[in-house]
Amino acid sequence: MSYEAFAEYYDSLTQNVGYRERAEYIDRLIKAHEPDANLLVDLACGTGSMTVEFAAMGYDVIGVDMSEDMLSKAREKSDGGILYLCQRMQELDMYGTVDAFVCTLDSLNHIESREELCRALSRVALFMEPDGVFVFDMNTPYKHEFVLGNNTFVYENDRVYCVWQNDYEGDGRVNIALDFFEEQENGCYERYCEDFSEIAYSYDETCEMLGGAGLKILAAYDEMTLEPPNDKSERIVFVAGKA
Repeated sequence: MSYEAFAEYYDSLTQNVGYRERAEYIDRLIKAHEPDANLLVDLACGTGSMTVEFAAMGYDVIGVDMSEDMLSKAREKSDGGILYLCQRMQELDMYGTVDAFVCTLDSLNHIESREELCRALSRVALFMEPDGVFVFDMNTPYKHEFVLGNNTFVYENDRVYCVWQNDYEGDGRVNIALDFFEEQENGCYERYCEDFSEIAYSYDETCEMLGGAGLKILAAYDEMTLEPPNDKSERIVFVAGKA
């Protein structure tokens, strides 16, 4: 997936995410396990909306994303104080060790296979400080089967009309097709498309993959709460440290 079209419309379609609130929530989780954390890496940072919030909190921040188009949008939001790197998580290469890694909004679900996800987790473990922390969230199998499923969603704002179509394959995998329609000056609409898949893993599978990468779960929560996940949680927030 190039994310070229997605990058163009991402911000207008995610205005309800509440980046500051999420950043404050993640900051609380980081501080609970590593109160001295300073250097933070925002993995799959996209257009940098969350990245700039972490920088405003006083972290030294590095934003990492595989999409040049996403990073181009991110750099427009920064005053130059944030370092952005164009890298795949599976090939993460830092200049040294890091106090805190963050990966939000089900970005890890986008990695195309379990093997590739394990590679990404191993790279995080490699560059994490011994007392470092990794806060990430993942969509659950429940969400993929019963919420996304084979459903179609439509989003519309002043900028774009978006049709989101899902094809649930089973075993946690859902194929997603996005069609963006943008009105041109002549009144006609230009269509842009993106296609990708997301894979959801059970809690036990996630624990197993973390263990294989040299990491362990320190805590897990139902999204945006301090409550434990349940069988209908749609997204789980994990806090991991070195095993």
